Parts: sequence; C-alpha cells; structure tokens
Amino acid sequence: MVKIDKHMDKQNELMKQMNAQLKTGPIEHSATTTTNKGIRPVHENFMQDKMEIHIDNKTKLKLHCLHQHYLKLRKNQKNQKLIDLLGKLEFNQVVIFVKSISRCTALCKFLTEQGFPAIEIHREIPEEKRLARYKEFKEFQKCILVATNLFERGIDIERVNIVFNYDMPEDTDTYLHRVVRAGRFGTKGLAITYVVNESDLAILNAIQNRFEVQITEMPNEIDTDTYVENR
Repeated sequence: MVKIDKHMDKQNELMKQMNAQLKTGPIEHSATTTTNKGIRPVHENFMQDKMEIHIDNKTKLKLHCLHQHYLKLRKNQKNQKLIDLLGKLEFNQVVIFVKSISRCTALCKFLTEQGFPAIEIHREIPEEKRLARYKEFKEFQKCILVATNLFERGIDIERVNIVFNYDMPEDTDTYLHRVVRAGRFGTKGLAITYVVNESDLAILNAIQNRFEVQITEMPNEIDTDTYVENR
C-alpha cells in the first residue's frame, strides 16, 4: 500500500507540473492516433478547442497506402528469412516486432552480427536509455529497430516504411497499432507478418475479417514503387 501511495503522490506531482507548464506555455496543436476512455479526461484537461475524429477500422488500415503480406514458414526459418528479406527489400527504416524481451535482445544481437546494425527497445531498458535509443532511431542514426509491443503505440517516425511481425500479434488491435508504424503521414509502407502455426493463421484470418482487408501471401518479387516513396 505504501508503494502505491508513493506512486500516486508522484503522479499527482507530475500532473501539477504539467498544469503549471501548460498555463505558461500552452500547446497550440496536439494529436494522437488512438485514445480510450481512460486517457480521454487527460486530453480534455490539457487541450483547448479539442476535436475528436472517429475513423472506421477499415479506413485506418487503408489510408496509409499500406501493403500487407504474410509469409508461411517454420519457426527455425525466421532468422534466415529475415536476413534474406532485409538484403532484398529497399527500406529507409524498419521496425521488427517480437513477443518477448529475450527474443528482442537475441534478435537484435543476431542482426548486428549479420551486418545489419540494430537497436532494441523493451520495458527492461531504463526509461532514460529507451528515450535515448528512440531519439537515435528517429534521427536516422540506426535503420533497424527491434521492439516489443511497448513501442507499438504513440510513436511516429516518418522514415519507417517496413514493419515486420516477426511474432504474430496476440490480437487484431495489436496488429493495427504495429503495422501503422509503416506508411505514416500518408506515405507508402509495407507490412510483413510471419505465420508459423494454426494459431497464427487464426489471428491472421481474424485481422482480415475485422478490417475487411486481404493480406496476401508474400510474392517472390515486390514492386519497390508500392512501398518506397518518391520513386
């Protein structure tokens, strides 16, 4: 109980500081791709002349010119296929989503050893270091980021044009928030999802049914113009 009280005191103090800063220097424009009932009161407290736009799920996936494919393979083929695709596809920056911290660290190490320098972001990395790594990626110092779902919401990096679901997301919402990392701001993008078993296939079907989109099997060749801007 003491820990909870201290945490609440810290949060209350943070809110006071934010209120003070906003009174002296109000934010003229602010936007978020997603919101929910829990966070809406915070938006209402800090934003003036707010406007909330509701976009249907189908539009969310289509308005970014996003091309989506799946790739059937065995679990032990994932790494080599990833290396093959990174060597074959043309990209500005790539985000690779995995399901666990241990896999995030291992995959980042593997990619670097294979000549694809990458950085990792997950919840066990101290916040200060996470922010520094995010800044490094955003400033285009690194082209490949391996991340857990910690990175899926609220992160906008314009240069990302390819997202890999190295591990299948656990639900349709997670898929949505992952793949829109590519093709932000109306640019082109490519999402590639690994399918290993029947459970993965069931989630893939649920994604297609919910969003009324067709995620096609990965072709041998992909027209670069479909996922790279200004070509």
